[in-house]
Amino acid sequence: MSAAWAALAEEALNRTERQLPDTIEAYAYARTGYHRGLDALRRNGWKGFGPVPWAHEPNRGFLRCVTVLAAAAGAIGEHDEQERCVQLLRDCDAVHFA
Repeated sequence: MSAAWAALAEEALNRTERQLPDTIEAYAYARTGYHRGLDALRRNGWKGFGPVPWAHEPNRGFLRCVTVLAAAAGAIGEHDEQERCVQLLRDCDAVHFA
């Protein structure tokens, strides 16, 4: 499910001549996918910390959402949120998000 939200978020963030409403839309899609992804990870035993490897395809939608969330947060001046997202990505998969 997170992959669908990630696709919507990426499309909004990558629009030609993107404006603030597009960035806010991307942020909202990414935030929704992030929460859906957290729910799925927790249902599968994740405790809120530890690896969420990119190599495991079902994790990619969640990780893509966090990536867009970081970019959109930075674009709207939410730099603390951006840094939290970047750190989460590193914590999830230090090799892929080095």
